[in-house]
Amino acid sequence: MSADDIPQVPPLSRLVTQEGIRRYAAASGDHNPLHVDEEYARKTPFGGTIAHGMLVLAYLSEMMAAAFGHDWLAGGRLKARFRAPARPGDTLTARAEPRRVRDGVFEYGVECSNQRGETLVSGTAEVAVGRCQ
Repeated sequence: MSADDIPQVPPLSRLVTQEGIRRYAAASGDHNPLHVDEEYARKTPFGGTIAHGMLVLAYLSEMMAAAFGHDWLAGGRLKARFRAPARPGDTLTARAEPRRVRDGVFEYGVECSNQRGETLVSGTAEVAVGRCQ
């Protein structure tokens, strides 16, 4: 089986809002002022609030879960590197590019980019279809 035999994963787009960042902070317990205090964040090198990195990763995971359901939730693996921050007002698009099949595990190159085409997160996702019960 080659990369051509791996299922395509539809991209997923989400708008980052300050309210969404605040809700994520409440759910995660991460109230770092860089994420939730706009006055504080304006004085940092970022020049304003930024989304939690794990919130951006959640969009990649949501994309894979939509494609693979239980198989992703039960045994999917995501390795990622943060490259740039996501900001309120950004429209993020998560994408997956089939790479290879190894021992029944599908491997994808994944990335999340903003509306300007800047890659914010990149990495690899792996999922074994039909193994997890």
